Amino acid sequence: MIILGIETSCDETAAAVCKDGTVLSSVVASQEDHARYGGVVPEIASRSHERLLLETVNEALSRSSLKKNDLDGIAVTRGPGLMGALLTGVSFTHGLALGLNIPSIGLNHMEAHIFANFIAYPELQFPFLCLLVSGGHTQIWRVEELGEYELMGETRDDAAGEAFDKGARILGLGYPGGVEIEKAAQDGNPDKVAFPRALFNTDVVEFSFSGLKTSLLRHVEMKGGTLPRSELSDVAASYQYAIVDVLLSKLSLAIDKTQIKTALIGGGVAANKLLRKKAEQDFPDSTILYPELALCTDNAAMIAFLGEIYLKRGNQTDHTHSVIPNLRLSS
Repeated sequence: MIILGIETSCDETAAAVCKDGTVLSSVVASQEDHARYGGVVPEIASRSHERLLLETVNEALSRSSLKKNDLDGIAVTRGPGLMGALLTGVSFTHGLALGLNIPSIGLNHMEAHIFANFIAYPELQFPFLCLLVSGGHTQIWRVEELGEYELMGETRDDAAGEAFDKGARILGLGYPGGVEIEKAAQDGNPDKVAFPRALFNTDVVEFSFSGLKTSLLRHVEMKGGTLPRSELSDVAASYQYAIVDVLLSKLSLAIDKTQIKTALIGGGVAANKLLRKKAEQDFPDSTILYPELALCTDNAAMIAFLGEIYLKRGNQTDHTHSVIPNLRLSS
């Protein structure tokens, strides 16, 4: 079965082709217009998707040496994400699927992040835990099998990726914040500033990053509103370490509660090098997996891959289904 995947949930216009469980091509057109605003502007994202989507799909087909008529189905992100951005991808999918007279399916973006790990680790077995960390979500899921998920805990306020973005703005850095803070922290001392870690010593699998963000803001305000360049690396390193420390402490708690020794880390923040390095150090008795960097950030390979699984089972959505910006996984 040959499936086209389309991903337009935020500011990445992506298309990919999957055939019989193998990703043949994956193309991501990153939108650069948002950097000047320090974050994603929904209207700009939607218009950029409209401009880039057809070109991106054609490129994905070309790289896989296939044509539109070779497709057996199309998978697209239905949510969660930005309303206008999602509508662009879903509307495109409706039109293309109708024109080709093939089935399509709308997928949950976060479920696709979980199953991106099967692209990297085909031998992966259920059950496992998954720490999903991105700009919009910070959650820990217990995954029993396809479609059977238990939410063990999530953030009470800001997501980890959001904390990185807001922290970068406070520090006068660029966007995306996680990348910029990671760069700034390279030569810094992560123990220099004792930033708070909310819910750190509790027995609940939940996160909170708003207090950490406020603490960073107060720290900068005490310096007159602008952090001296000589202190930037230490502050960035301390801030980054606090986020990573909280993420892995709660993952450890989830492992202890379930006794499931295999855990995946997915989502955009999973690309963070400190998170990966510390995870390898902190869990000697568990198996911690994370996909390659290209599968951590938003991509269509994971959409095409998961879409093929569902379409082979006979699942599909009609050509009138709409988007759900706050779509959640079943719990």
